[in-house]
Amino acid sequence: MLKKLDKTGFNQLAATIAGPILLPGDADYDTVRRVHNGMIDKRPAVIVRCTGVADAVDAVQFAVSHDLEIAVRGGGHNVAGRAVCDGGVMIDMSLMKGIRVDPARQTATVQPGVNWGEFNRETLVHGLATTGGAVSSTGVAGLTLGGGFGYLMGKYGFTIDNLVAAELVTAGGKVLQASETENADLFWGLRGGGGNFGVVTSLEFQLHPLGQTVEGGVIGYSFDQASDVLEFYRTQTADLPDELSIIASLTHAPDGSGTPLAAMIACHCGSPDTAKPAINEIKAFGKPYFDRLGTIPYAQLNTVLDAGFPKLAFNYWKSSFITELTGEVIAILAERFRACPSPMSKLILEHFHGAATRHSPDEMAFAHRQPGYNVLIIAQWADAQDSEVNIAWARQTYAALEPHMSEGVYSNYMGDDETATRVRRAYGQNFERLTALKARYDPHNHFHLNQNIPPAS
Repeated sequence: MLKKLDKTGFNQLAATIAGPILLPGDADYDTVRRVHNGMIDKRPAVIVRCTGVADAVDAVQFAVSHDLEIAVRGGGHNVAGRAVCDGGVMIDMSLMKGIRVDPARQTATVQPGVNWGEFNRETLVHGLATTGGAVSSTGVAGLTLGGGFGYLMGKYGFTIDNLVAAELVTAGGKVLQASETENADLFWGLRGGGGNFGVVTSLEFQLHPLGQTVEGGVIGYSFDQASDVLEFYRTQTADLPDELSIIASLTHAPDGSGTPLAAMIACHCGSPDTAKPAINEIKAFGKPYFDRLGTIPYAQLNTVLDAGFPKLAFNYWKSSFITELTGEVIAILAERFRACPSPMSKLILEHFHGAATRHSPDEMAFAHRQPGYNVLIIAQWADAQDSEVNIAWARQTYAALEPHMSEGVYSNYMGDDETATRVRRAYGQNFERLTALKARYDPHNHFHLNQNIPPAS
């Protein structure tokens, strides 16, 4: 039962918070409460816009003491809309944008309001980078805590494989440091356990030398070549060097025409002597509709997909891992994309290999280390009246592919209608250990607006 709050309670909170707080009716309230997915339209009782760790502590303590739900917002990209709640406290970290790069140690420490475009801009000044999101406006914190796919994962592993340390505020209001040498059990859980253990207030990453440019970009083909493109993609990904990552997609032309296409996005982060021949092999395939492969700034490569994910578009996603891209899977993908009702929707294949697959499944909370693919079904549309048909298309596509899927699922891509069984599969063999960790750090499950790990009883 929620405690009744009046204006006095919120005024007392405002008196302790350095950043602004927003109540329904305030000028910026409706802007700040909206997250990336236009399907999510929730109204928190109060939004606390944190400017530092002390604000996060006070916001958590206020929510816990008044039995209010807690939603934590970084970039706000999560498709399930976990960053906002109805009637609770939205702890908005988006104003906390500090970035400190240490070129000598090759590390970067960032606050949770930083997105990947901002991260890359600062680290690349020093010729350094780490595996980050493929959409530049995605928040660093949320992507990292769920795993972190990106163009450099073949060479340097997932984003969590490059996490050195974190700071977070627990439900009890404590500020803890987590690393291999301090609260190591918590550090294990943060790397894949999402926001289940507290509000993360900083993250430290290992960086790696990377020139300002890489070889890569995007190449697209007419949809009548889709099966051939996906078969070529399967052949290419069968034996990739660590330095080369390739994503395949059935999508629509970026010129707004709605023309269906088959496309590949490539990134080779190795030396030009090996990178150029590898990219030229892709360029030589088929008859492209367009070819934008070549030397490209790494920061620019991380914006290639941005236009395809506009803020407040309606989004419904389904995803799962598959071990093999068989001919039957390719046929299903092509058939289902032909039935796609929206020119904004897409099917994406992300391939895992190299460094991302060399960690033990129990080394950290993220257990999915088998080479293979993630299939991401993105239903996206602009008019709320089209919701039913687009959601149905995504679900039907998932059902068609389900017999070919493996057990695992990537928590960052999960929607708000997933079953408890699917959530459990997101954590794989580490689920029981995570429930014990949850019982230690959040025994009352205050942080449950996520792909929730219930505390062990």
